[in-house]
Formats: sequence, structure tokens, C-alpha cells
Amino acid sequence: MDLAARSAREVYEDHLRAADEGDLEGDLARNVADDVVVLTGRGVFRGHEGVRELARQLMSEIPSGRWTYTTQLVEDRMAFLEWTVDEGPFRIRDGADSYLIEDGRIRVQTIHYTVADEHGRVVIAPDGSRPA
Repeated sequence: MDLAARSAREVYEDHLRAADEGDLEGDLARNVADDVVVLTGRGVFRGHEGVRELARQLMSEIPSGRWTYTTQLVEDRMAFLEWTVDEGPFRIRDGADSYLIEDGRIRVQTIHYTVADEHGRVVIAPDGSRPA
């Protein structure tokens, strides 16, 4: 299949499948543009190296837990995902990503999440800071 001919829904679903399988490199190769731009409260991350850095940060903050996708919407070139992590030592209740998908690749992505402990106290804010 010509990867560039895939619909936004096909790219989005393959992206989520790769995430579920922990296949970051496969996801980058198939679904993410080389010049992707990711906007977060932590700043702007560019290219595959930027995505790798964000994945490293997230996995160091949430090394275990059950990930649940609560809302999934795809319309034309856009996709939206709300997600939670509700087991493990740290939790995320407000995860949200959006995607601009063109020519079979994620071109732009936004990511937002807050890391809390099991009591709901914020341990890592959306900007990456750690409240005292």
C-alpha cells in the first residue's frame, strides 16, 4: 500500500496501534512526517528526534499503568484523542492530543497532560514543572 494514499483515519489508527505495541520506530517510519512539529506546554519539538524526546519524557514519568482512550474523533485531515492512565504509581486524567494528517503522515501534533499521584496531587504540570 502507498503510505501517502492513506486516509487520516488509517494513519491515526495505525499510530494508536503502534503506540499500544510500544513500536515507536515503526510509528515514526510509517506515520510521522520527518519534519513533524509537536506543540506542548513544554515547548515546541521538531522532527523524529523531538518525538523520541517527548516519548522518553512520558515513559520516564509514567513507566507503567493502564492507558485508556476515552474520546477518538477523526474528521477530514484532523484527529483528536482524549486519554487517561488510571493505574500505577502515577496517573493522567486529562491527556489530550490533536493531529493534522496530510499525505499519509502526521504533520502537526499537540499534546497536553498532567501527571498526578494516586491521591490526585499534581507531581508534573503540563509545562513539565514539578510543583513543590
